[in-house]
Amino acid sequence: MTDINARIDAEVKSSDVVLFMKGTPQFPMCGFSGQVVQILDYVGVPYKGVNVLEDQEIREGIKAYSNWPTIPQLYVKGEFVGGCDITREMFQAGELQALLAEKGIAVKQAS
Repeated sequence: MTDINARIDAEVKSSDVVLFMKGTPQFPMCGFSGQVVQILDYVGVPYKGVNVLEDQEIREGIKAYSNWPTIPQLYVKGEFVGGCDITREMFQAGELQALLAEKGIAVKQAS
């Protein structure tokens, strides 16, 4: 495993839910990252945001790590879930909430 792969692997495993994104959860720097942040905030799961704009090696390395060409990228319990479109579709269908629950991650109940 290369150095950058080892760093990314450590990030992916550092939290139950990790989002590689442009910007931060408090200040997304692109609309796609912002949409995933809104979804994760809505379902109420704690997650770690990794700002790829701060580190060019991670920005390029994450694409090879996941074999996925775009950012944002969502990981749950070390497993790649997808980018913005997949995350949004899973959320709308209730599949994201089911995946999180299946992995033992508590989600906020809809009121």
